[in-house]
Amino acid sequence: MVQFINGTEIFTEEGTTVLKAARNAGIHIPTLCYLEGINDVASCRLCVVEAEGEDALLTACSTPVREGMEIHTDSPRVISARRAALKLILASHEANCFICPKNGDCELQAVCREYGIEPEQYGRKSAPEKTRRFHPFLTYRPELCIHCERCVSTCEKATGRKAIGRGRAGLAAIIETPFGEGWDTSLCESCGNCAQNCPTGAIIERRRTKYRAWEVTKVRTTCPHCAVGCQMNLVVKDGRVVDVEGADGPSNRGLLCVKGRSGSFDFIDSPERIRTPLIKNPETGAFEPADWDTALDLVAEKFTAIRNTYGGEALAGFACSRSTNEDIYMLQKMVRTAFNSNNTDNCARV
Repeated sequence: MVQFINGTEIFTEEGTTVLKAARNAGIHIPTLCYLEGINDVASCRLCVVEAEGEDALLTACSTPVREGMEIHTDSPRVISARRAALKLILASHEANCFICPKNGDCELQAVCREYGIEPEQYGRKSAPEKTRRFHPFLTYRPELCIHCERCVSTCEKATGRKAIGRGRAGLAAIIETPFGEGWDTSLCESCGNCAQNCPTGAIIERRRTKYRAWEVTKVRTTCPHCAVGCQMNLVVKDGRVVDVEGADGPSNRGLLCVKGRSGSFDFIDSPERIRTPLIKNPETGAFEPADWDTALDLVAEKFTAIRNTYGGEALAGFACSRSTNEDIYMLQKMVRTAFNSNNTDNCARV
């Protein structure tokens, strides 16, 4: 199919949305509620575009392209509508960006900057609503919620828990989260995927208050908790890992479980962590630090002696369930080739 976006001819497959067609062509359309494959409720109205022959503006995230469509993403009418939508969103948003933990990493703040709108000018200055802080990892601040429903869809469609829902308080629509009292008997698994997908500071990891976006760097790695191989970014401040976020890996697509997000890095700087190999002194019986070459040579020497004396069947290799598939493969390969043994296994569970 052929469409024209801002005068550029674009070829797309049938069923492709205007938003996806534009992004594939490198054309920017702002969004706050959209998450590909997860949330397409078209509630924020920031992705509106103008299509020739259409009286009303169209939401790019939910409108499929049609043959011959001529779309404008930055016409004066579109820009005016987006600015109006932002002002309406801010009208029910507590605008105190200076003290917000997401300051500098807030999608609402970024779009406001893009369209020249000051959040403090249009946001409300009311007293904060009741913050839910009973959860050990997550905090919910209703006054920062923009009702994009990303958290609801993430919990329902991506995580599969349905722990977060929609509700009402009188005439007002609200997002119901299980982060207050009784959270431990709710459906919440503490995975934190809702917090990662929240565009504002409404739902955050509690540790998020310990750093700001401009203070950290991110390092890509693999989750150490099982063999699935989820990709994650370690958030590093002053040489220390202070947080973890899911990365778009082939096996996790930006999602993490509670172990990956909240149980994979606190031990890194533990004073009880063994950081060098230890070899037992045969005279004193005490373990003494050694370099890696010495330790590995000793292990290889002992294994070789057992194999040569008693045969390969005297040796076995048991892989750790927290290793990656690649590491587990290498271990069983070593057992079969270097040990000459088929005694190899993996518990494959945590």
